Amino acid sequence: MEKAIVVRPVFEPDRRIIAVSDIHGNLPFFQALMEQIHLTPRDILILLGDFLEKGRDSLALLRYVITLSQTHTVYPVCGNCDGLVLRFFETDELDRRFFASYLHWHPESTLRQMARERGVDQVEDLPRLRRDLRAAFPEEWAWLRTMPTIVETEHLLFVHGGVPSLEGMEELDRWSCMKNDNFLGQGRHFDKWVIVGHWPVTLYHPDIPSSAPIFDRERKIISIDGACVLKVDGQLNALMLPAEDSEDFTWTYWDGLPTARAMDPQAVSENPLNIRWGRSALELLEEGEELSLCRHLETGRELRILNSYLHRDPERGLWCEDSTDYLLPVSAGDRLSVVQKISAGALCKKDGVTGWYFGRLEQ
Repeated sequence: MEKAIVVRPVFEPDRRIIAVSDIHGNLPFFQALMEQIHLTPRDILILLGDFLEKGRDSLALLRYVITLSQTHTVYPVCGNCDGLVLRFFETDELDRRFFASYLHWHPESTLRQMARERGVDQVEDLPRLRRDLRAAFPEEWAWLRTMPTIVETEHLLFVHGGVPSLEGMEELDRWSCMKNDNFLGQGRHFDKWVIVGHWPVTLYHPDIPSSAPIFDRERKIISIDGACVLKVDGQLNALMLPAEDSEDFTWTYWDGLPTARAMDPQAVSENPLNIRWGRSALELLEEGEELSLCRHLETGRELRILNSYLHRDPERGLWCEDSTDYLLPVSAGDRLSVVQKISAGALCKKDGVTGWYFGRLEQ
């Protein structure tokens, strides 16, 4: 068992603290978000893990962050995806039971991006691939080794997945801190703010698809993974504090979607449904040109789902990308992000929440 690496920096007063989680190799989103929040060298930037893997620019993002850390105060907390990349560099322990399959099926992996750049992209001889990457990327390897598991200050704790308590954290299993699914559902309470990523926040919502950070003030937990890269309507969230001892949390996000102005008001719908990853099995009732009527097997609810969101395979049967029948509450003049247009309206986002809008839109 590898034990958690805990660092306890002392932040100077009146320095803004910014936490960003689960970038997943999306360099354009990260750059746009940093520009939006006007990041300066005076700020303290916490990268809350999983800045690598799943996106197409993981290697470029890694180099960008390494360069950024030379001019800015950056704490790159290790997430499970980042830990896997480091694990390949460090040991062959997972070659047969993980990397032989994973690297074959994931050409977008950071390791495969590195291999392509060096002209050694192959997955048949993993020991040779490891030797090649170690020789070609010593700076990136060394930087990945510096990532802590937990950053703790007087009033705040940053960890990718979660922790069972604030006691004895140096004795915790490192991997369990990085990959801690459904952390909010575990009933944990803390006496300082614990900020986590890892689990896309929309998975916590059975009713509305929301990528907005979740603030549980009673238990002092904030979850900020906006499902960047993972979902069509995902976003990259930035959680901000004016100082380490403040509780004046604010947040903003970048989703890269086109925007339009709503010209008509729309009332919110009652009793909506949010079909989420892992709970998305369907029965097709009626096929349509743009939307198909389906029954959600878990709830028995019927709703119309975008045809482009429907998938069928031999093992899972019919299932869908995250889908909803939620009608956004909209006032005329609201600016909406547009996920997908159909003839009768559009799937849109407002304040990080996804839903349908059936009014007129103006660019």
